[in-house]
Amino acid sequence: MNLTRTLKHLFYPGWWLRRDFPAHELANIEAAIKTSESKHSGEIRFAIESSLPLRALWNDESPKERALEVFSLLKVWDTEDNNGVLIYLLLADHKVEITADRNINKVVGLKEWQRICKIMETDFKAGRFGDGAVKGIEEIGILLEKHFPIGANNKNELSNKPVIL
Repeated sequence: MNLTRTLKHLFYPGWWLRRDFPAHELANIEAAIKTSESKHSGEIRFAIESSLPLRALWNDESPKERALEVFSLLKVWDTEDNNGVLIYLLLADHKVEITADRNINKVVGLKEWQRICKIMETDFKAGRFGDGAVKGIEEIGILLEKHFPIGANNKNELSNKPVIL
C-alpha cells in the first residue's frame, strides 16, 4: 500500500466530482454518446470515480486495473458484437483509462487509446471537464465508425448515461 496515494484518496472531497461534472455536463456527455452511437454499432460507457475504495487502495490497485474491474461491473463486455468501450476517469489520480472489448482491440491499438486519453487530459487540466469528455467520445466514435459501421439491426445495448461510482 502506498501511504501517500492512500491519504490522497481518503481525503479527496467527493463533492469535487459534482463541481467538475455538474448535471448539465453529465447530460452533454450522455447526448454525445447517443449521437456517436447513432453512427456506428459500438457501445460507449462513461464512468467517473472520485477516489478508489479502501480495498483497492490496500491492494495498490492501478487505475488500469480498476478500469478493467469497472468494465466488468458495468457489463461493457456483454455486447452482442463484443464492441463495447469504457472511458474511466479516476479523479484523485488524475487518470483517464480507455478499456475496449476484444473485437475492438483487434483493430484499434494502444497508441490510439493513448492519443485520445491525452486529448481528454489536456482539457481536464485546463478545467474543461465536459469538453474533454465530449472530445474523447467523438474521437472514439470516429474509430468505431471506421471499424464498426452501423448495421441494419443496430440497437442500444448499454445505457448512455454516465456512471458515477
